[in-house]
Amino acid sequence: MDVQLFIPCFIDQLYPGVAFNMVKVLEKTGCNVLYNTNQTCCGQPAFNAGFQEEAKAVCKKFLKDFNGNDYIVAPSASCVGFVKNYYKKLFENSSHIREVDQVSSRIYEFSDFLINVLQIENIGAKFNGVVTYHDSCAALREIGLKSEPRKLLSHVEGLTLVEMPENETCCGFGGTFAVKFNSISTAMADQKLTNAESTEAEFLISTDMSCLMHISGIAAKKGLPIKSLHLADVLASGY
Repeated sequence: MDVQLFIPCFIDQLYPGVAFNMVKVLEKTGCNVLYNTNQTCCGQPAFNAGFQEEAKAVCKKFLKDFNGNDYIVAPSASCVGFVKNYYKKLFENSSHIREVDQVSSRIYEFSDFLINVLQIENIGAKFNGVVTYHDSCAALREIGLKSEPRKLLSHVEGLTLVEMPENETCCGFGGTFAVKFNSISTAMADQKLTNAESTEAEFLISTDMSCLMHISGIAAKKGLPIKSLHLADVLASGY
């Protein structure tokens, strides 16, 4: 099947390897991966900052860029959650609502797509190490993902998953929240790292690089050895 990629801003600019690894996995499953080079942002940063009209302009472009019938797959539960849940509020009672409904039904976070659309649990990946998993707020609360990434990790040869305490607690990032409320945000990341360290895991895995960027930044500042990896990085390993 044809699959359209949506690559979020921060992955495009800071973690392009995650996008390439997602492509590697999707192609291994037999998908024909397409990328519209006109794509930009989903509009979430402007919306979260309170600039609804500016966000609408970006969102209209997203609807245009992803017009069609193909599935849309993104390595970010945060961006997918925004499109699914907030586009409908932005364009309520507008001429764009039909486009919104259509795009919302076709966009999937990476692990959600693998498990619930392709119905594939075993990618054939190999990754030696003890890992723990962080449930991002967007994945857990915006689009209801919890078992999907764990099912995929359970089939990775050589990988041992150890659940951390309070794994459903927020890491403290929240986009501009980390800037506006730095001390609270840092304290939340410290607690997340304490919980992750208690598992003695070598790696912290998640579906959202925004969370991992925040957590790994605090870990580096504290000199902690735990490494952060996106789920796509793990699933692309060993073949």
